[in-house]
Amino acid sequence: MIKTEGLTFDYTETDESGQVSSGTRALSDISINVHEGEFIGILGANGSGKSTLARHINALLRPSGGTVWVGGYDTSAEDTIGEIRKLAGMIFQNPENQIVSAVVEEDVAFGPENLGLTSEEIRRRVQNSLASVGMLEEAKRSPDKLSGGQKQRIAIAGVLAMEPGCIVLDESTAMLDPAGRDEILKTIKSLNCSRNVTVIMITHHMKEVTDADRLFVMKKGSVILQGTPEEVFSRGEILRDAGLELPRTLQLAGELKKAGIVLPRTILRPEELAEELVNQLCH
Repeated sequence: MIKTEGLTFDYTETDESGQVSSGTRALSDISINVHEGEFIGILGANGSGKSTLARHINALLRPSGGTVWVGGYDTSAEDTIGEIRKLAGMIFQNPENQIVSAVVEEDVAFGPENLGLTSEEIRRRVQNSLASVGMLEEAKRSPDKLSGGQKQRIAIAGVLAMEPGCIVLDESTAMLDPAGRDEILKTIKSLNCSRNVTVIMITHHMKEVTDADRLFVMKKGSVILQGTPEEVFSRGEILRDAGLELPRTLQLAGELKKAGIVLPRTILRPEELAEELVNQLCH
């Protein structure tokens, strides 16, 4: 679905004459592969380059060096941008930046209408997308009347109505409370499993990606660690050096180890930790 090879990107500044006066290296030699239907987490502290990488996936930015392919299309080619943005939908941090209409169903229909689809097909996509995120009953409401979590679900529905093969969430839960964050995560996981939508979640909240297939950890524009959640979260020193905190379940496991309670494996979920502690206490 997505492949980067030697991806490098520089943010540049120009002087009054239009000449490049300075540049800041944001990405350095990024080479990753994302397969269709995977749930991928990209972790990093602020300034690590993760959002810059996200913007390359649907050609909002183009490489300064190296190559990015989305569905086999080179993002640097002028004539591929339309196809790439059909394949890779983007959900940003603030859903209000993506809401363009005063009625929920009209907002979700905006993307399909721009594809030149028939009214019947647009209606079908709007209905299916709203149903997928549990917002069909809100179709006639104004987005202004919705909660933050509901607005984010409308933003997701708007992307789903384009029927992309991949959804990129760029810190999409950062402005939500814990309940809203859990709501969005549940929706995304359901779409990944039921519709085989490739999900790329950009975040610094470790809990959000404990169920991911693979993780990439970024620091200063480079990928410094990758693997399954179990493999990545077992490298606590590297994560802390990258400005990230371990999930609370792992933090608790670390404290238990100091107290003499050794766990047989890396446990990421609270319910699994509770089960393991009950087993140890009962035996």
